[in-house]
Amino acid sequence: MLQNLMTSQKSESPLCRRVSSRNLPLATAFAMAMALGGCSSWSPSTQGVPDVAVPAAWSIDASPTSATTIPVPASSLAQWWQRFNDPLLSTLVAQALQTNTSIWSAQGALQQSRALRDVKTAGLLPGVSASGSAQRSQSGDNDASNSFRVGLDADWELDVFGGKRSALNAAEADAQAAEASLADVQVSMAAEVALAYIQLRGQQAQLMIARNNLESQKETLQITDWRAQAGLITSLEVEQARTASEQTGAQIPTLEANIAKTRHALAVLTGQPPAALELLLAASQPVPQAAQDLALSIPAQTLRQRPDVRAAEHRISAALARVSVADAARYPGFSISGSLGLSALTVGALSDGASVVSALLGSVSVPLFDGGAARAQVRAQEAALEQARASYQAIVLTALKDVEDALVALRGDRARLTHLQSAAIAAGNADLLAQNRYSSGLIDFQIVLQTQRALLTAQDSVASASANISADHVRLYKALGGGWY
Repeated sequence: MLQNLMTSQKSESPLCRRVSSRNLPLATAFAMAMALGGCSSWSPSTQGVPDVAVPAAWSIDASPTSATTIPVPASSLAQWWQRFNDPLLSTLVAQALQTNTSIWSAQGALQQSRALRDVKTAGLLPGVSASGSAQRSQSGDNDASNSFRVGLDADWELDVFGGKRSALNAAEADAQAAEASLADVQVSMAAEVALAYIQLRGQQAQLMIARNNLESQKETLQITDWRAQAGLITSLEVEQARTASEQTGAQIPTLEANIAKTRHALAVLTGQPPAALELLLAASQPVPQAAQDLALSIPAQTLRQRPDVRAAEHRISAALARVSVADAARYPGFSISGSLGLSALTVGALSDGASVVSALLGSVSVPLFDGGAARAQVRAQEAALEQARASYQAIVLTALKDVEDALVALRGDRARLTHLQSAAIAAGNADLLAQNRYSSGLIDFQIVLQTQRALLTAQDSVASASANISADHVRLYKALGGGWY
């Protein structure tokens, strides 16, 4: 007999009164039990996502001029790498998003979280199992007797104080956090591939500059050698010209090695062996440049776009739910179980003439003394909640910093490139004039060496600054949360 099963704390219905289950069909009893489970629900009141001071606008505009202020929708950043108009870059990014091992790992973590959520969902329902038994027994001198039984067993723990529901909410939040973490890995992976690709093209540009300057220095060395043979200069100038030529030539193997390493990194990022992209990326191509029509979204919208911020929000929700789980564990637990089966002396009699055996049991467990373990568990989950809240604040502040840093770098590199381009033009003109005047014997060879070094440095700096601007765009797109919608 099931007596005094429970009384609701918040509302009471006729189903929540004393129930007598004698001769009550098992299915009806479980239907009543499910109604009992809905008599009351409870969860503690705790604070959620903390407020973080977010500026109304960014301190710097990303556009070349300050005229563009209309924010673009987040969906326009979904495949930001296509704004570089480089089909090979788009292909590499798409391949990395499909085959990179870090993304596979994040996908596995997401599948695991969803499976654990399904486990918690199943825990809200009754458990039913089938059973069968055969027994032969003998007492004293009496003849041995047989007993056979088949039946169904069911049990259900009532979620009176919402502990199981809160556990499901925590698992659901964990699954959503895993999904956002997967998106964060995708954002980082797309940016990493783009940065490596831009670095490769910049290194190839620097290699081409070094080779061109080496050819020019070899021509200067030839002219110097002719002038020395004619007795117009000493062998000192010849050795100086040879020194400059060899120093430039020494840079080429280093640049070639760096290019090979970057190709290897790109191959691994796309889930391939290191040498897989050697032929595909062997030919030099210009550094891809991003479109200049980007308009920034407001900071609050940017935070909503970033998957790491969303993941942090879901972790707070999971921590909140776990506080409720720990608090519900301090209160009584209610469960109901029952069985329905057939019993007979022979196996054949189970299908005809067997006795029907049924049982229904209600139980309650009340924690009386645990040395303060339950309260300590609540405090532990509350501390975990505070950690999640602090982590959220740190991630938000870092997100704002990432955008501001990218904007500052982009503005500085644009201004730097303008000056470097002017310097490269001037260095080229100076080198040409120095070559002509030296060939005419009007200037000393030291001036030729200085102009050649200045030209190589200026051209190399222009190539580096151009690659930096493209890399700044990549970092800005990543900071804005693009790449996962």
